[in-house]
Amino acid sequence: MARMSNKVALIVGGAKGIGLAIAERLSAEGAKIFITSRRSEDAEKAASRIGNEAVGIAADASAPEDMVKAVESVRAAYGRVDALVLNAGLSEPADIFDITPDHFYRHFDVNVRGMVFGLQAALPAMTNGGSVVLVGSIADSAGYATYGTYAATKAAVRSYARTWTAELAPKGIRVNVVAPGPTDTEMMAAVPEDMRAALVSPIPMGRMARPSEVAAAALFLLSEEASYIAGAELCVDGGLGQV
Repeated sequence: MARMSNKVALIVGGAKGIGLAIAERLSAEGAKIFITSRRSEDAEKAASRIGNEAVGIAADASAPEDMVKAVESVRAAYGRVDALVLNAGLSEPADIFDITPDHFYRHFDVNVRGMVFGLQAALPAMTNGGSVVLVGSIADSAGYATYGTYAATKAAVRSYARTWTAELAPKGIRVNVVAPGPTDTEMMAAVPEDMRAALVSPIPMGRMARPSEVAAAALFLLSEEASYIAGAELCVDGGLGQV
C-alpha cells in the first residue's frame, strides 16, 4: 500500500525546489496534495505538473491571514490536514557589516514567522495522528560567513520543533525537521560554477543532494514508519555537518 494513501497534505512553499519535490513524492505515495506559493501562476503550474488533482493556492507564507485561507481551502475539500510541510524560505547573503533592518525582518518574516503562523493556522484542521515537517537547514548549527541571518532563522526553526513537540505530542501530532545541506535546485543552478564547487568540496559524498533525496526524508518523517519519531532533526547533507 502507498505510504500516504488517503492522507491530505498541505505543502507551504511547494511550487519549486525542495517543496515541489516533496509534493510530488507525497502525491506518488497516494496523498491528496495542496501546495501554496506567493505567485498564483507558480502554484497553478506546479499543481498541473504534480497532477492527481493537486491544488495550487496563492498564499504569502509570511501573512497569517493567507495561511488561514489556505487551510480553509483544504478543509472545504477534505475536512482535515493529515500532513503539513512548512517549506517557504528566504536566503540572501549579508555579513554583519551590511545587514539592514529590511534584510533581517524579511528573513524572519518568511522563515520563522511564516512557520509559526502556518502551523497555528493548520492546527484546528489536524487530528490525532497528524504529522508536521519543518524544512530547516544544516546551517542551524554552523557558521557560514554572510549567511548569519539565514542560519539564525533555521536555528529558531530547530528550537521551535522541540517546543512544538512538547506541546503537540500529547494531542497525537508529531513535529520533526528535515535539514538539507547544499541541494541541486533551480536556485542553486544559477550559482556560479566556482561557488558551487566550493560548496561541494567539503561534502564527504562529493556532491550536492538531489531534491528527491530530501523529499524521501520528508516522506519518511510524515509517514507511519516514523510513528515514534518526534522533535528530531534528520540531516540530508551527504555527511557535511556530521564529520
